[in-house]
Amino acid sequence: MIPLIPIPFLVVTVSLLVRARFRDDRKQEYLFKPLSTLGVIAVALLSFLVPGSQTAFTLGIALGLVLSLGGDVALMFRSNRAFRIGLVLFLLAHIVYSVVFTVPNGFHRQDLISGAVLLALAVPIYLYLRPGLGGLKGPVILYILVICFMVNRAVSAFWGEAFTQTQAWLMSTGALLFWLSDLMLAINRFRHPFRAESLSLFLYYGGQLLIALSPSFFP
Repeated sequence: MIPLIPIPFLVVTVSLLVRARFRDDRKQEYLFKPLSTLGVIAVALLSFLVPGSQTAFTLGIALGLVLSLGGDVALMFRSNRAFRIGLVLFLLAHIVYSVVFTVPNGFHRQDLISGAVLLALAVPIYLYLRPGLGGLKGPVILYILVICFMVNRAVSAFWGEAFTQTQAWLMSTGALLFWLSDLMLAINRFRHPFRAESLSLFLYYGGQLLIALSPSFFP
């Protein structure tokens, strides 16, 4: 399948990005991080070449990825101002994903279960992060709620008829990996810095890749 073609490229660029982060090599990070996200965007756009693809869904996923690219670039600079910009861009990406997952599929009663589970996880996570948040308490609360809603909307694909089971697995697993990568980033920034946080990039790009592949699996 054509959208799978960029995956070997992504494996290389993300691996080199993680190595650059461990070495604190800013020049290589500035090169491989945008390249990796552009590779994921290419995966999404190549779904246009797959029979049965849906233009609106693909464009929505691509928009979320473009916003994520902006967030990736902002976070590379590691200043407080850049972090706030990145936070806003990723917040917008999650909102776009939420809309794209919901419009064709709607809401279902089972969403209450996944929503309750995510909320039960979100509360202790916020309470753990809270001492290190400083003036970002409000924005972080909003971000946690929005990313949990995005995961909820992705998991909802299992209950409706708009998406195939393959798409449901791609979207929900991708969203959960994204959620986990953000959790590692937040712990590293606000509570307990640890070098292994760089490995969260595998979770992040793995999650984004799965979401980017979902437009290629309409029946």
